Amino acid sequence: MKKVLDERLIYEILSAVEEIPSGRVASYGQIARLIGRDKNARLVGNVLSRAEFYGSYPCHRVVNHAGRTAPGWARQRALLESEGVHFKPNGCVDMKHYQWDE
Repeated sequence: MKKVLDERLIYEILSAVEEIPSGRVASYGQIARLIGRDKNARLVGNVLSRAEFYGSYPCHRVVNHAGRTAPGWARQRALLESEGVHFKPNGCVDMKHYQWDE
């Protein structure tokens, strides 16, 4: 990872993700804004893709701004559905209904 990605930043991101309540989702951009890095949604995604190296975090609760789940992670949808999150016919989370109001 690049030098800009230090342990403090990783834990800031993961701490924000840890705050998302069960049955709610947040977007990558929303997490970036919460840690004061508005333009770093991709950085958030990068960290979350490696989160298992830092402990157990509810990364499944983070989706893109349109409510789309992470590509290649089929289990994400099942985890969200087990928490009561419903999906629209297009396969995306209804962000108006399930987005976390931090």
